[in-house]
Amino acid sequence: MSDERIIEVRGLTKRFKGLTAVDNLDLNVNRGDVFGFLGPNGAGKSTTIRMLLSLIKPTDGAINIFGKPLKKNRIEILGRIGAIVEKPDFYLYLSAYKNLEILGRISGADVSKKKIFEILELVGLQKRHRSKVKTYSHGMKQRLGLAQALLHDPELIILDEPTTGLDPQGIKEIRNLIIHLSKDLGKTIFLSSHILKEVEIIASRMIIINQGKTIVEGTVEELLNSQMMRVYVDVDDVERSKELISLSGFDKKFDGINKKTLSFEMENDQIAELNRYLVENGINVSAVIPTRSLEDYFLKITENNE
Repeated sequence: MSDERIIEVRGLTKRFKGLTAVDNLDLNVNRGDVFGFLGPNGAGKSTTIRMLLSLIKPTDGAINIFGKPLKKNRIEILGRIGAIVEKPDFYLYLSAYKNLEILGRISGADVSKKKIFEILELVGLQKRHRSKVKTYSHGMKQRLGLAQALLHDPELIILDEPTTGLDPQGIKEIRNLIIHLSKDLGKTIFLSSHILKEVEIIASRMIIINQGKTIVEGTVEELLNSQMMRVYVDVDDVERSKELISLSGFDKKFDGINKKTLSFEMENDQIAELNRYLVENGINVSAVIPTRSLEDYFLKITENNE
């Protein structure tokens, strides 16, 4: 990853009459990032994205993209960005190829027939390029939306909930395409999504916002490693194990029982100590399963900032 800043936002604020949708927000996206933009509903994500795309004006703050102020370099900057915001719209009675041809002309991009077919192949629609878009599934329309965003070979791709309404196969296809765009084609991706597992898989860095404010920002790995882990321990004698735990310092980490599985919330370096304590006191431990997920982290950090 590069340290070159592609997006730099400082003090970004947007007020709508009595509502502050975005409140003094800071964020940094580096070249090559797959940057996860997370927050609960109403956190200000879509408003922020609209300001990044110059669709609405900020009340206050600064947006620099590609090292230049967006306000003064709007046309140049937007020419280097591809985006999907909400549901992409197409001419439903025209083919996918014809849609991209027309949209390329409207955008002013120099799009050849060869380029259109390359993009259709990239998003997995080359075999259906003659089909009318009205015959496309929701997932296919989402992929065509990505094709549209890629027509002018943008450096930065901004995606607002690109997997909304997709089935598991459709989500996987979009995920693989984002990974390909980042790793193989060197694109910088700014990704807003409510599917936290997908962000955990593909994002390199992320920010969580709530009530329009930054809660935390950093690499996905660092943020997940900083949290307590959920640990499941399978034992042969639940009642005896529970008694032993009540007599130890692990009682404060104990989080419940499900059949023969004990649940704890603890730091990574305490897991071996817990296992040793149970075994030395005659408990047969058949499995120790530590888990750590972005969903757990997200829920914990947003609940703490309500």
